[in-house]
Amino acid sequence: MNIFGKAHLGYLVVETDRFSDWRRFGEDAIGMHCDELSAQHLRFRLDDHACRFLLQRGPAEDVTTIGWQLDDHGTFEEVVRRVTGAGVPVTEGTCEEAVLRGVERLVRFPGPKGLTQEIFTAPTITAAPNLRYGEFVTGASGMGHVAITSTKPGQMHGYYATVFDARLSDYIDETISGLKFKIRFLRVNERHHSVAIAAVRGLPVNPIRTRVQHLNIQAADLDAMVDSYRRVTALGFDMALDVGQHTNDRELSYYAVTPSGFEWEVGWNPIVVDETTWETTTHQGISIWGHTPVGQTVVDKLAQFKTGAQSLLHREDTVPALVGGIAG
Repeated sequence: MNIFGKAHLGYLVVETDRFSDWRRFGEDAIGMHCDELSAQHLRFRLDDHACRFLLQRGPAEDVTTIGWQLDDHGTFEEVVRRVTGAGVPVTEGTCEEAVLRGVERLVRFPGPKGLTQEIFTAPTITAAPNLRYGEFVTGASGMGHVAITSTKPGQMHGYYATVFDARLSDYIDETISGLKFKIRFLRVNERHHSVAIAAVRGLPVNPIRTRVQHLNIQAADLDAMVDSYRRVTALGFDMALDVGQHTNDRELSYYAVTPSGFEWEVGWNPIVVDETTWETTTHQGISIWGHTPVGQTVVDKLAQFKTGAQSLLHREDTVPALVGGIAG
């Protein structure tokens, strides 16, 4: 059974103790609908799904979980069969966990780099959210993408190919802060990529503290994207990369720094992959124009080098049983 096209990025879980900053960032700057559930849980909505981002109290200041929506029960059972067939444990989510995530039922299993993977088929549909500043593109493309830095990019690629039949869209070669990166882009549906995997070429180091380097959501129109950029800066949140356009998916976007430290990309108008004509290529540089780093200091660069050096002391979990035959 082929799962490609039947999986969609559904929600993310973030662990943070900075609820007040996140509410200002998510609602006032980015423009999402905010539901304050309790002192321990906060939720953001992009559309009629009850949950797209679940924030829960904790010290990690990081994304902890990726939730994937599957089209039907048969696809759900096929993913479970693949995971359990490889000897990897699957755990049923509790009723409380399902309600918090806005789904009827979920199961979870381990993912690369400590990112728990959760799957569901039936999201809770709610009344239209209060989106004061414009709408977002979700639907068949899912809600956006995540980008992850890894010392074992081939194994991570193999994991998503094994579990979700992910396909390689393309590569980008880029030099960032003096380090040469190779980035591979994986799609599980029509969206150009739902997972991007960045690795330092020739060195087994990871200069990023968080599990997810950035996440992406897509504004429905250009004005909404530009206006959110203005609100982010006006409210005093840091900008990581100024407005620019990517070489591979042609998305126009900017990157802000979240209260937890990872980056948040708001984009507009990426290409939709045509499976009948698409060819995998390698692009030189992440941007056709723009995406200029904003406010990076020598201290910031030193912190990245320190994080990279510390990563040499830690083994990155790739869930080897689910890697499949892809390597390198």
